[in-house]
Amino acid sequence: MCGFWNNDYPTPADMVKIDVWQAVLRILDSYLEMNNHRKTPERYTILKAIYKTDGHFTLDELSERLVTDYNFRVSRATLYNTLNLFLQLRLVVRHRFQNSTVYEACYDNMSHSHQICTECGKVTELKTPLISKAIEDTHLKRFRKEGYTLYIYGVCSTCQAKLTKKKKQQVKNSKKTDKK
Repeated sequence: MCGFWNNDYPTPADMVKIDVWQAVLRILDSYLEMNNHRKTPERYTILKAIYKTDGHFTLDELSERLVTDYNFRVSRATLYNTLNLFLQLRLVVRHRFQNSTVYEACYDNMSHSHQICTECGKVTELKTPLISKAIEDTHLKRFRKEGYTLYIYGVCSTCQAKLTKKKKQQVKNSKKTDKK
């Protein structure tokens, strides 16, 4: 775990996380103050758990993390409502992959691509600088771009190997039945 979260001397990568964390806190604080909402420990603990999570997470995984890492139980309704607030503030993004809904922290990562295996459902985040540049250079009329998410569906190498092996086995079995 990085120094930022352990109160060790922060590395340069940790400094970026600290800057992101401070910016995220400012956004939440400003919103709550401007709208006369309470600054509850639930909101801040959920936000910290989200920004300590690398990658995607489900509602259930976040709930479990709050209990195991923070000994902090919140109702499903509180978790859902808080995530909706964070979505509205653009602190979190929601993805709907095949049969599941996942979330991820997005303050410093509004634009990215995913490859999704249609066999096993594995999701991998991709670095796509050429696509990012093309989207950045695209001029849209009467529209301000804020970010993008690209989903590329296909079959991962692990599943492809299993499918190839299965097909070879089927061919082998059909040759045996043809000989009979």
